[in-house]
Amino acid sequence: MAEQPLMPREQDLPLFVDLYELAMAQAYWRSGMDGEAVFSLFFRKLPEHRNFILACGQQQVARVIQSLRFTDDHIHRLRQLERFDDRFLDWLRHWRFTGSVQAVPEGTPVFPQEPLLEVRAPVIEAQILESLVMNYVHLESTLASKAVRHVLAAEGRPVVDFGMRRMHGLDSAWRGVRAYRIAGLAGTSNIQAGLDFGLPVKGTMAHSFVQACEDEMAAFRLYAELYPGTTLLVDTYDTQGAVRNIIRWLRENPEVDIGGIRLDSGNLGDEARACRRLLDEAGLDRIRIMASGGLDEYQIEALVSSGAPIDGFGVGTAIGVANDAPAIELAYKLTAYGGEPRMKKSTGKRSWPCPKQVFRQLDANGHMQGDLIAEAHEQGDGTPLLQPLMADGRLVEGAIASLEDQVTHARESVAALPPEQKRLAPAREAYPVRFSESLKQQQVRTLERIAHLQEWHYSDQDE
Repeated sequence: MAEQPLMPREQDLPLFVDLYELAMAQAYWRSGMDGEAVFSLFFRKLPEHRNFILACGQQQVARVIQSLRFTDDHIHRLRQLERFDDRFLDWLRHWRFTGSVQAVPEGTPVFPQEPLLEVRAPVIEAQILESLVMNYVHLESTLASKAVRHVLAAEGRPVVDFGMRRMHGLDSAWRGVRAYRIAGLAGTSNIQAGLDFGLPVKGTMAHSFVQACEDEMAAFRLYAELYPGTTLLVDTYDTQGAVRNIIRWLRENPEVDIGGIRLDSGNLGDEARACRRLLDEAGLDRIRIMASGGLDEYQIEALVSSGAPIDGFGVGTAIGVANDAPAIELAYKLTAYGGEPRMKKSTGKRSWPCPKQVFRQLDANGHMQGDLIAEAHEQGDGTPLLQPLMADGRLVEGAIASLEDQVTHARESVAALPPEQKRLAPAREAYPVRFSESLKQQQVRTLERIAHLQEWHYSDQDE
């Protein structure tokens, strides 16, 4: 038996498809269906605890699409499924994406029914991408949308990611840090992802280090000697007692450089006030207070609104698993084929046909007023959000901004949201999104055509 892999390899991403996608691809191939298709990636409704989704990952996945290749090894493994014709597998061996992709910029707030991304390509090519595209955009958008709520709750205080240990897989822990940077987090404890995505790597110590040392002060002295400016974890035994001991130590050794203390348990607001008072009375107002310990955006909001003297927050599980809304009901739906509008009519899942564009209206101060979803060829008031990303299977030169520019775009876009959408509580009024009259008419005509075809089919069956 072959040795089990420890991790999927980047070169094996072409196999990250659901079976039905390749099964449909073979059916398209067998029947000669190679017309141009347009697929839209969108969600029908916001998760219960979200007033907007921060789109993330849609430009990154274009880099993946450009590099996809089925190797001889992939073909060999697919043959083992005994589902695919050898001629189709040979076609797959030479498959390359040749279509185009447009997407909203990374870090753009989006709302129900608005395409985050659209793929235009021969139907087989577009269909093969479905699960890979959805997984990529879903993960990063889910985590970015959770993280930005913490940033908003902290009101300018830094928020640091401590979530790697409880995240759902190493891929999530790694790609999540990219999403966190776009969302505005100030740092991460994840060394590899922090280095890869340019997010400052931050951390203090664990209680185990304090427990393993001869006593608490021995742990503090060792850390301060090794890491000048360090933050000391003070709640292992007696929080205020530890702070008093630090004060006495610093009075006797003023050359010692302590940057901050971290509170990880108890009533964080009360503890922060008591520790701040002790430090200030000792003339150590330069020492900052950081809080952690099962925090989420609601607790951060409560601490900030109460005036708790906390200078920064470390958040783990809540951000890492997006605990209150861990899924966005993303859909990747066919909206046109062979130049004809296509849509889904199912109850509760009716979709909008046609390739689209989203126009965002801003007021004189740059604040968002509302969006218009229109057909791709229409001209609308406002800024068009969907921008060319790929053409003829290749990335459009300059289409993907630097990560630094994406961070700036996200910060400015979130700042432009109406105050109601920046609330942690559900918005009392939904952000205004409307559809163009032309798109509404296309939906009516498409529904009529579907009804006519169904009626014709059933009457033909009766005869």
